[in-house]
Amino acid sequence: MTEPRRPRVVVAEDLFLLRDGLVRLLAAHDFEIAAAVENGPELSKALAELRPDVAVVDVRLPPSFTDEGLQCALTARRERPGLPVLVLSQHVERLYAHELLADGTGGVGYLLKDRVFDAGQFVDAVRRVAAGGTAMDPQVLQQLLARRTHDSPLERLTPRELEGIELMAQGRSNAAIAERLVVTERAVAKHPSNIFAKLGLPPSDDDNRRVLAVLAYLER
Repeated sequence: MTEPRRPRVVVAEDLFLLRDGLVRLLAAHDFEIAAAVENGPELSKALAELRPDVAVVDVRLPPSFTDEGLQCALTARRERPGLPVLVLSQHVERLYAHELLADGTGGVGYLLKDRVFDAGQFVDAVRRVAAGGTAMDPQVLQQLLARRTHDSPLERLTPRELEGIELMAQGRSNAAIAERLVVTERAVAKHPSNIFAKLGLPPSDDDNRRVLAVLAYLER
């Protein structure tokens, strides 16, 4: 029997020790490292020429040390729509989250670098993004929710529905959400419909599109 193909990943991080750690961690969890680069120009070249299954990218890369990594990834997504990208950032930057989500397609993630030290959580996030899903850091979501809750339709949501948004955007399965909320999976399945109706968002049968729609709403 032919073994399943390992997902090919490009890693972009300017700090050698962290880059090496990411490479070793991903390789140990059945990812094929297509390239490990340290600056924006190398990242752009790798994404264009190697066409990886997923890119793990530090927001701030040389030579500018501003948002070089993010902009390289966004350019690559415009040239190859849907390219899965997981960005890493030292701090929560709502603008970066907004830019990443702006095209409304899946395969996106935004994690704080602290999450990298939880190997299981980080690898799970890379896998979800590679599969076309979302992996948004809880702290990013909390800031988005806090920004939008006052005098907005979000006030129509119950605390349980707000928690449901956070868990969905983190990429949790219905089973995981049900366990966290201590409800049945059947009850969890009803959450998105209720949330969309209260926010006036169009319905969708696609779980990932529902998450992206809610996140886009939060960033308006």
